[in-house]
Amino acid sequence: MHKFWKIFIKGFVSENPIFVLAMSLCPALAVTTSAANAITMGLSVMFVITANNVVVSFTRKLINPKVRIPIYITSIATIVTVVQLLLQAFLPLLYRELDVYLALIVVFAIILARAEVFASKNSVIPSFFDGLGMGFGFTVAMLIIGIIRELLGNGTVFGYEILWSSYPSVLVMILPPGGFILIGYLVGATKILNAYLEKRS
Repeated sequence: MHKFWKIFIKGFVSENPIFVLAMSLCPALAVTTSAANAITMGLSVMFVITANNVVVSFTRKLINPKVRIPIYITSIATIVTVVQLLLQAFLPLLYRELDVYLALIVVFAIILARAEVFASKNSVIPSFFDGLGMGFGFTVAMLIIGIIRELLGNGTVFGYEILWSSYPSVLVMILPPGGFILIGYLVGATKILNAYLEKRS
């Protein structure tokens, strides 16, 4: 079990998809203007990356290496379609908010990278924990960005007023430049944290 925990936790800290690997920054800039959008996109990606890792690992010995990338993308596209249909059915407002970015999950670098680097070379259970850990790390990163941007940009979190009603909104925080600046600071903070953890270990 300790082995699986190590696989899971690396996606949260040492190999965080956004703050360390700097992958899939498009949604981190585009959909994190609110915490609700951020966590919905994060959970969607976590489901897709975990499910795809399991599928790739389960079929890895049956796939011809020459056609593996098209097969991985087909698998990802199928799972993303399921996510889109579920959101459209049960969370239509969030589905409309995320719109085209849900479809773009198909080409998120982190999902294809985990299929190629890990799932295609490991058994199902480790691949499951790898996908879950990477997806969890992605979701937490998205949520942190979303909460900070919504709080500073609108004075709310998940739509609830947190700061005083006369709070002067920092408009730049809900625009892409503000998101980019914030991500830069969070990447720097993550590097400092990882360096500290390495010294302690």
